[in-house]
Amino acid sequence: MTSMDNSTEVDEFRLLGLTDSPELQVPLFIIFTLVYLITVMGNLGMITLILLDSGLHTPMYFFLSNLSLVDCASSSAVTPKVMTGFLTGDKVISYRGCVAQMFFFVAFASVDCFLLAVMAYDRHAAVCKPLHYTSTVTPSVCVQLSIGCYVWGFFVSAIQTGFTFCLTFCHSNVVHHFFCDIPAILALSCSDIYINEIVLFILVTFNVFFALTVILTSYLFIFIAILRMRSAEGRKKAFSTCTSHLTAVTIFYGTVIFMYLQPSSSHSMDTDQMASVSYTTIIPMLNPIVYSLRNKEVYNAFRKATKKMKVLLST
Repeated sequence: MTSMDNSTEVDEFRLLGLTDSPELQVPLFIIFTLVYLITVMGNLGMITLILLDSGLHTPMYFFLSNLSLVDCASSSAVTPKVMTGFLTGDKVISYRGCVAQMFFFVAFASVDCFLLAVMAYDRHAAVCKPLHYTSTVTPSVCVQLSIGCYVWGFFVSAIQTGFTFCLTFCHSNVVHHFFCDIPAILALSCSDIYINEIVLFILVTFNVFFALTVILTSYLFIFIAILRMRSAEGRKKAFSTCTSHLTAVTIFYGTVIFMYLQPSSSHSMDTDQMASVSYTTIIPMLNPIVYSLRNKEVYNAFRKATKKMKVLLST
């Protein structure tokens, strides 16, 4: 651990990473590189597919393209630095680099949180009021809801990052984490972090429970609407449109609640790091897979795009 005088300000941080074991650095570099490549290709591939296929120009896929963009961006805020640490052994990040990493990761994670809520509202409108769907969820409404998610996400991130880096760091610059996450940075401060913990808890609680209220209320009405359907085929189709979203919601919110809605005394750095791997690398990789499986529209769009590519390559 790097100790510092009380009068000395931190100008860089040293990330301990997932492990110090030399024999694990290369295997972990390969694993994280593969996961990151799948994440980027999967999410950018989903965005490209939605842009190219007119059959996917619907509100649901508009929001899904935004979710893919956010997943790609949030992963890119963290994973490349982790990969560099595994490959070169250089796990030092500058003070400004740490600020930027925290800001963009928290911003995109917050946007992700509210996009999932907006997607639940979209599914509610589609299943419960199908005749009014096109007049309710219009293109302008979709754009406004998406912009609202981004504005709120970056606003929340500015508050959390600002509060965190207003503190004084003078005891150590060693971060017991593989990226600049808020709890790990707060642990280094020699200032009183009580206010910071309260602000973090309030903002995360508001984000999670407001979004979860929208999601759970939407799905309550969806469930009631499905039960009222007379056709078994109609019930199956309505349920299948919601399965992917419910899976993504469960994984994302389960991890966030575990990480941030517990007292600081309950935090175990090793456990937190494992949970962090989930929402920084695994979830962004899984989302395009989750939304593609058993989705005939995406499958058909992919098949048409593949045929077009074959024709172009053969000419």
